[in-house]
Amino acid sequence: MGNPSRVEVVGPLVRYVAGFREELQSQGYRRNPVADQLRLMAHVSRWLLSKGLSENNLTRERVEEFLAARRAAGYVLWRSPKGMVPLLAYLRGVGVTPVPEVTPPRTPAEPLLKRYRGYLVEERGLAPGTVRSYLDVARCFLDTRPPIPGLDLEAVTASEVIEFVTAQCRHRSTGFARYVVTGLRALLRYCYLEGMTARPLAQAVPTVAGWRLTALPRALEHDEVVGLLRSCDQRTTVGRRDFAVLTLLVRLGLRAGEVAGLLLDDIDWRRGEFLVRGKGPKEERLPLPADVGEVIAGWLRRGRPRCAAREVFTRVRAPHRGLTSPGVSAVVAAAAKRAGLGVVHAHRLRHTAATAMLRSGAGLQEIGQVLRHQSVLTTSIYAKLDRSALRELAKPWPTGDGGEVGR
Repeated sequence: MGNPSRVEVVGPLVRYVAGFREELQSQGYRRNPVADQLRLMAHVSRWLLSKGLSENNLTRERVEEFLAARRAAGYVLWRSPKGMVPLLAYLRGVGVTPVPEVTPPRTPAEPLLKRYRGYLVEERGLAPGTVRSYLDVARCFLDTRPPIPGLDLEAVTASEVIEFVTAQCRHRSTGFARYVVTGLRALLRYCYLEGMTARPLAQAVPTVAGWRLTALPRALEHDEVVGLLRSCDQRTTVGRRDFAVLTLLVRLGLRAGEVAGLLLDDIDWRRGEFLVRGKGPKEERLPLPADVGEVIAGWLRRGRPRCAAREVFTRVRAPHRGLTSPGVSAVVAAAAKRAGLGVVHAHRLRHTAATAMLRSGAGLQEIGQVLRHQSVLTTSIYAKLDRSALRELAKPWPTGDGGEVGR
């Protein structure tokens, strides 16, 4: 077993040993990884001393130089920039190592994209994923403009807008086409509001034919849900965490980002409710069913690592940071694979929760409230799953002898 206290550090970094050790321990690193990181710190410090450099000289170029020397000396571990991340993050955090300089704008579009991002986040309050998709489309469109200040946006015509959409969407799916036209409309509205275009060109963006309510929501069957949950070994830390994550998704229909964003302070155990941070700035309180609360409490008491993170669900391995939305999706994918269900995305469990509520007798309005839909139209897709009610609405099929079939 490595003993961090026995690692000897000499040179300019010696004064930061105690602080770095405490930082690693607060992030959940065990004795051996802490000792390994301190040994790397000792090597960096000796190298700086041999070069006559101080901790202030650990620029990106100097780090690459050190790693090259480490590889040349025959070291087999911690030979890449990834291995240096904990040490550099700590030294930059205490202000002794320079933070890498921000790359200056590469094209005339970058300043506009920066302002546009601020507008999407601060004024429109869009979710991070939506902001990223809008910026991707905006960057793609602006790359077609002349590389001059202002990008000659005042000269953009409706025909150019249509040509861009046609070129991007040719031989692509309907979903991708919607992604492009939605992002482009948002950009053109912004440009018009800011006076960068003379006309409201968002109106020139073609519409995409689509039938969003034609397909049935793909929900898991009851036996599949049981198999998904049973695939989590609750005798292990990972299993308890994954079981709690899946329970929230299946029982309450939360989105992956909402599960990832759940904080310890968001749960009011006395009142039996919790705060959900939905799309954009929306926050709503939902009741916390007793069985779901017990599962979360089990993870908090017998699984969650002690760490500074405030997220309910964290990484099991150090550093113990909160799970991200892709991390929650990975939990679902891994459980589905173990249960032999093939590829299952986190949003499919949202459909599963809605379908279970419908089959238990809940109305569409109640389902919409639990799922926090803004529009009744969004919830109405689940009406097609209520076949007994639809059967009452279906008109009988006429027969040739004047009778009716279907009643």
